[in-house]
Amino acid sequence: MQTKRFTKNDGGFICKHCGLKVEPLGYTSRNHCPACLWSVHLDEMPGDRKSLCMGEMEPIGAETDAKKGYIIIHRCTKCGCIRRNKTAHEAIVQPDDIKKIIELTVKN
Repeated sequence: MQTKRFTKNDGGFICKHCGLKVEPLGYTSRNHCPACLWSVHLDEMPGDRKSLCMGEMEPIGAETDAKKGYIIIHRCTKCGCIRRNKTAHEAIVQPDDIKKIIELTVKN
């Protein structure tokens, strides 16, 4: 039996790192703050909200993908888990801060 790799979970949230009220994207799961780019370790598989860790995920780098655009690399400050997350820098509602994303590409 094959496990579903993505579960859409597009709720709004308050950023644990900077306190911004983050609105839902409307078309996919938003998992990081568009202002500071920090996230929270919520998922085992994208969108499943099954992680017990709940540590803050620091944006440590970014890269480009020919099909997906910019990808942010997050590292959990609690358990060290590394996750890659697609950006929403072209979103209509609260787009990700493109300047911060580009700054992260230099860190790689």
